[in-house]
Amino acid sequence: MTGALLALALFANGVATGVMLGNAIGLAAFALRLPYAGYVDLIKFLWPRYDPFLPIMNALAFGLDVALAVTIPGGRAEAAALFWLAAALLAVLMTISLLKNVPINKYVTALDPASQPNDWPERDPRVRWKTWNTARVVLSLGALIANLVAAAILL
Repeated sequence: MTGALLALALFANGVATGVMLGNAIGLAAFALRLPYAGYVDLIKFLWPRYDPFLPIMNALAFGLDVALAVTIPGGRAEAAALFWLAAALLAVLMTISLLKNVPINKYVTALDPASQPNDWPERDPRVRWKTWNTARVVLSLGALIANLVAAAILL
């Protein structure tokens, strides 16, 4: 049972980390270069594809890490602690998503690409979104490393 949970946790965390890292080094950088209309169109296209996929993968990895932390046999306290660490990092990641990135995405998807707001230079959320997304990538990578080290301990 532990092996299956571990494989699923590594899969969910690894896929989510890879997608988020790819977004951070490619799409987010590209979004910063786009004019207003192109940026709004890009987010309207991408957001329904990344959400619900990434929230599901992160929540799955979180739940599996908690399950692993509570079911690891007593002599494996180091592995259990690492699964708790991974779960904590993913909890922070999901909190940032809900409180920072999702509101920005909702704001942008409500915009009309054909009608740029007069105060767009002051309201443009791209740098804030990228900053919070970078934090999420770091948290996801930290969780993945914790999961991989825990897996190594168990093997």
